[in-house]
This record gives sequence, C-alpha cells and structure tokens, in this order.
Amino acid sequence: MTIRLAGAPISWGVCEVEGWGHQLDPDRVLTEMRDAGLAATELGPDGFLPSDPCELTDTLARYDLTAVGGFVPVLLHDPDHDTVAAIGGALDSLVASRSEVIVLAAVTGAVGYDSRPELDDSGWKTLLRNLDRLSSAAADRGLRAVIHPHVGTMIENRAEVDRILDGSSIPLCLDTGHLLIGGTDPLDLVSTAPERIAHAHLKDVDATLLGRVRAGELTYTEAVVQGMYTPLGTGDVDIAGVVERLQNQAYDGWYVLEQDTILAAEPEGEGPVRDVVRSVEYLKSIAK
Repeated sequence: MTIRLAGAPISWGVCEVEGWGHQLDPDRVLTEMRDAGLAATELGPDGFLPSDPCELTDTLARYDLTAVGGFVPVLLHDPDHDTVAAIGGALDSLVASRSEVIVLAAVTGAVGYDSRPELDDSGWKTLLRNLDRLSSAAADRGLRAVIHPHVGTMIENRAEVDRILDGSSIPLCLDTGHLLIGGTDPLDLVSTAPERIAHAHLKDVDATLLGRVRAGELTYTEAVVQGMYTPLGTGDVDIAGVVERLQNQAYDGWYVLEQDTILAAEPEGEGPVRDVVRSVEYLKSIAK
C-alpha cells in the first residue's frame, strides 16, 4: 500500500503551549525531519517558521520539504469571539505554503491541556455553528478544515466526537493517541465513520501511563513528560490495524507522525529523532 507520510514539529517538542518545554530551533528540526525520510511537515506553532510567504516557502524548499497543513487552536464556543478573523493569519500561511489542511482544535481558553470545562447546549450550538463557518472560510481559500478531537479541549471524549459527527459536516483529524486517551477506540471510529476522516495523526500510547492519567495520578502534561507517547508499534494502539482499515476505505489523506514530546533542555546525542526514525521504519514495514 502507498501512504503519504509527513511529520510535525511537536515530535521534536515544539509546541504552542506556553512553558511546554525547551524549544528546538527550526534548522535542527527540519534537517532531522528530512533525514528521517519525511517528505512534508505541518507548520508548527506561530513563530516557529517564517510568517512571510516567500520566506516560508524558501525555508521549506531548502530542506526538500513541502507543507501539508497546520495545527490551529481556536476558541469555538464563545459567541463574542470572531473565529473567522482569529484564523486569518493561519489561513494566509497555509495558503502561501501550498498546504492542503487546516487542523482545528476547540481550545478552552485556558493555557495547556490539563483541565477543561463542560459546555452547555448554548455553547455547543455556538461551537457547531463556528465549525461550519470555519470550514466554509477555509474552503474559500482552497483548504480543507478538519477538527481534531484533543485531550483538554472541548472535544475530547466519544460522546463529544459523536456530537460533532451528528451536528456538523466538518471532517475529522483522526489522532490515534488523543482519541484513545479520550476514550474513543480509533479503529472503531475508522470503521463507523470512514467518510468523515480526512487527515490522520499517528501516535502510539503507553496504556500504563494512560491508566494513571485516567485515575488522576498524573496530569496529561506529566504523563507526556514520562513518555506516554511511544514510537509507533511499541505501544497499545493498533496502528497497523488503523492504517490498513483506512487504506481499505480508500483514504487518500496524509499520515502525520505526531509523538508529543516535552524536552527539559537541548538533547545530547540523537534526541527526539531516534523515536521518529523508529516510527518511520515501522510504517514502512506495515506498508510493505
């Protein structure tokens, strides 16, 4: 089977969350991404790559990479927040880089992903209406908008995923790690709603650490520090089953390697790329 394989800066610890950890410089990340055999990348948080369109495309070209899309946190449930204006800069960058996808996450308005409120019906109506507005705004610029169920956002568990499927037409980003942590079997979701999956983030998860998060013994961030996300094929997500089932459903989107990492300091030796290479090798083995 043939798959389109990309990377994401978060696998090198580069994240939009303030205080997430040590942030590696773009040269190291893009060089290692290319050398690991990845052909494309998501853009990463604001400020990681140049915002000027010409400088951005020149930067990616220097590393023989193309852009696939970008992760864009946005406040969707506040009726006083102009969501279309909020993603305007991101849309400009994604269009300039010839990306295909804008990956939306329904953030809470607080910093980080360790806690979240629950929405009432009015909040859900606003959120769903905004999703359709953003989907149309992205389509007008030649991009496909997808919504990313994500730990610590307003769309985390299976009931909330189902509410998106029932109340909006926006496609999903299938993130195998965040879905599992939130209580959704990603393999089951591929089986029940294959037509709604337009983008995929591949993560593997250590079920022991996940159990400690669910038991309240660790926060999500603490579990990431301890290595809750593992190289593909070494954790408790059926990555091979997910990829095979997606391919059997004629999925033609990107597979983005996304192993969330938190660095305490500049790594000595190989650093995060070691796990990226292991994941690339695993995907190539199952693709054969």
